[in-house]
Amino acid sequence: MLRALAVDDERPSLEELLYLLNADPRIAGAEGASDATEALRRINRALESGPDGPDAIDVVFLDIHMPGLDGLDLARLLTGFARPPLVVFVTAHEGFAVQAFDLKAVDYVLKPVRRERLAEAVRRAAQLKDVPAEGAPAQDSNAQDAAAKGAPPRIPVHEPDPDHIPVELGGVTRFVPIEDITHVEAQGDYARLHTPQGSHLVRIPLSTLEERWRARGFVRIHRRHLVALRHVVELRLDAGTVSVLVGSEELQVSRRHTRELRDLLMRRTTT
Repeated sequence: MLRALAVDDERPSLEELLYLLNADPRIAGAEGASDATEALRRINRALESGPDGPDAIDVVFLDIHMPGLDGLDLARLLTGFARPPLVVFVTAHEGFAVQAFDLKAVDYVLKPVRRERLAEAVRRAAQLKDVPAEGAPAQDSNAQDAAAKGAPPRIPVHEPDPDHIPVELGGVTRFVPIEDITHVEAQGDYARLHTPQGSHLVRIPLSTLEERWRARGFVRIHRRHLVALRHVVELRLDAGTVSVLVGSEELQVSRRHTRELRDLLMRRTTT
């Protein structure tokens, strides 16, 4: 059972979040704070109480845009604590996901909050809370039975799909066809995949995707971009500046990548 603190400066949003949290059977109790300063005082009291004390907090559901200290500021402060609570960001803004996961957030839930999506965030927090302190995940029943019998545990095998990449959207894992991806944009240690239907953030560095998808016709055109050659509509040269039109979006090509890109496009049109 999790003890939760919800932090949001907008009273209706806070009340709705508390209602949903208290309705979840995995939540032992949820209380609210209207700003980061109040939340910090409450978290300090929880830490003084200890992990099994009456004031303990296991997970904080945290808005980002708040007056004074914002949610990211509070999360940064918590990283300096010896045993901080888990953090789930609950926000109306998609653009802070990279910073949130850099701060070791358990999840990033977008408003308006859906019951099913919040339940997935609670599940993740509960799962992490059950991980032993040493950091090793608890064994499943199969592994425990095998260990009791002196046999090695059976390890589940997951066959990767070479033609799709898994992305999370609203608590659901979708498998996006790689051939639909027009270009990829670097965002720190993450990458944003662009398709005609929308974009998806994945926790994979651009350099990894560049190596993995080179044989599929993806080529680096800039330190921030990979493009799929099959989706390049035009190569443009304007006053010494080179760019490509990918779908309806124009992307700049750095000087160091211009020759390779031009050669690859020419080779593609002649084969």
